Amino acid sequence: MITLSACERRRLKKIAYSHTAAYQLVVRVRIVLDAAHGYSNNQIAQRRGVTVDTVRLWRGRYRSQDGIKSLTDRPRSGRPPTFSTLQRAEVKALACQLPAETGAPLSRWSCPELAREAVTRGLAATISASTVRRILAEDTLKPWQHQSWIFIRDPAFAAKATRVLDLYARRWDDIPLGDDEYVISADEKTSIQARCRCHPTLPPGRSRMMRINHDYDRGGALAYLAAYDVHRAHVFGRCSPKTGIVPFMDLAEQVMTQEPYASAKRVFWIVDNGSSHRGKTAADRLTERFPNAVMVHTPVHASWLNQVEIYFSIVQRKVVTPNDFTGLDQVEDRLIAFERRYNETARPFRWKFTPADLEDLLARIERHEQKESNSQQHDDCDHQPAVPDAAA
Repeated sequence: MITLSACERRRLKKIAYSHTAAYQLVVRVRIVLDAAHGYSNNQIAQRRGVTVDTVRLWRGRYRSQDGIKSLTDRPRSGRPPTFSTLQRAEVKALACQLPAETGAPLSRWSCPELAREAVTRGLAATISASTVRRILAEDTLKPWQHQSWIFIRDPAFAAKATRVLDLYARRWDDIPLGDDEYVISADEKTSIQARCRCHPTLPPGRSRMMRINHDYDRGGALAYLAAYDVHRAHVFGRCSPKTGIVPFMDLAEQVMTQEPYASAKRVFWIVDNGSSHRGKTAADRLTERFPNAVMVHTPVHASWLNQVEIYFSIVQRKVVTPNDFTGLDQVEDRLIAFERRYNETARPFRWKFTPADLEDLLARIERHEQKESNSQQHDDCDHQPAVPDAAA
C-alpha cells in the first residue's frame, strides 16, 4: 500500500481533476491515489480501464522512485534524425527567401515546391513535402501565406490620426465634447453589383450547405453611401447610381436636417480622401451648407481609421455575399432594410486603437526607415568604385 502525505495528496488530486494535464498522466495519478486508498491491483485495473501490469508498473515506480516525477515517461532515444540540424536550417532559410530571388518562376513557396528546390540545390538527397511542413512548423513558417500592406506616406499622418482618435474618445483640441456635439463617420461602398443567377439558389438542407450557381447575368451596379454616428451607433444610408459630390452632399443633407444634428453645436464628419470629399474645398463646401458641420480627414491611405468601414464589412458579409439579386431595386431594398434592422440592436464598436498604439506604430515605422537607410548606405559603399593609387 502507498502512504501519501497531505501535501502529496493535494498535488496528486489537483492533477487527477485537471482539464489541461495530459491524459496519460491523469490515469497514472489516479492509479496512485487508488493504491493509497487500499484498492488492490485488480480493483484499480477495473476502475481505470487498464491492465493489471500497467497498475503494477506505475504504483511500483511511485513507491520506489521520486514521487510524481516517476509518473512521467523516461527519455527515449528514438530513431536517429534523418536530416541534420544544418539541413533543417537550410530548408528554413530557403523558405524565408522570395522565390523570385532564387530564380524560381513562382510567386510563393509551397511545401512540394520547397522539397523540389531543396533536392535541386543539393540540400538533401531526397525530402518529402510532409517533412518540409514539419520542419517549417518548428518556427511557425508559412511561406504559402501572404498579407498585403501599404506604407504610410502622409507627412501629417500623426497629427491627422491623433485628431480622429481624439474624436473617438470624445475630445477635440484636448477639450471634451459636449452632449450637443456628435461624431459622424462617413464613406461610400462602391460597385455593389446585382448578379442574377442563371439557376435558382438552393437553400441549405440536411448535410448540405446553400448552393449558389456560378453563372449569372449582370444587372448593373450601385453605390451605397453611409454615415455612422460613432457614439450613438446609428447608421444613415442611401443608394446612388454612382459616387460624387452631389450624392455625398445628399447624404449630408439627409443627416444634418434631422435632430439632434440640425440643432447641435458641432457635428464632426470623419471622411477619407476620396474624390467626393477631398481637401479643404470639400470641408468648406460642407461648412457653407451646414455651419455646425466640421469635416475631419483621415490620413492618406488610412481609411482603416474610419469606423464606417467596419459597418461596410458587416454589410459585405451579411447582405451582399453571396451576391444573388434579380436587379438593382432588390439590392437597394435589402441594403435599406438591413440598415433598419441593424439600428434596432446596434451598439458602438469597441475601438481599441489608441493614441498609445499610434505612438508604437510610428516608432516601428521610424526604426524600419532607419534600418532601410543604413542598409542603403551600406550597399552604396559596397558598390562605390575603387580609387586608383595615382589619383589618390
